[in-house]
Amino acid sequence: MRDGYVARWRGREYQASPDGDDIRLYQPEPGEGFEEIRAGRYVRVLPASEIEDLAYVRTTCTWKGQPFIVLGEHDAWLRVEYTGGRWPVAEAMRLEVFDFGVYQGWAPAAEVTDLREQRV
Repeated sequence: MRDGYVARWRGREYQASPDGDDIRLYQPEPGEGFEEIRAGRYVRVLPASEIEDLAYVRTTCTWKGQPFIVLGEHDAWLRVEYTGGRWPVAEAMRLEVFDFGVYQGWAPAAEVTDLREQRV
């Protein structure tokens, strides 16, 4: 499940993070020009002008007939955030209030439908 920036550079897609006029590219293995920042995490900083494409990828789904964003997964569960904007629905689903107007919970992966990635 992906939720974050991705960049294409030299025909390959990387996890990415915009930083002003630069883009940070991340990969799990060593590579030319990549610097280890911790075990299994390498970064290379490039000018944005060298990046072929930059997009935000978000995984969405439907759970119990309601729209959600998938934030992560663990075993057979998905961490989801409700995007329907209706407090009574969030309350009836027993979602946690994460912040004002932000409701999250754990959904059994087997109950989730319409799982798909969207580039925004």
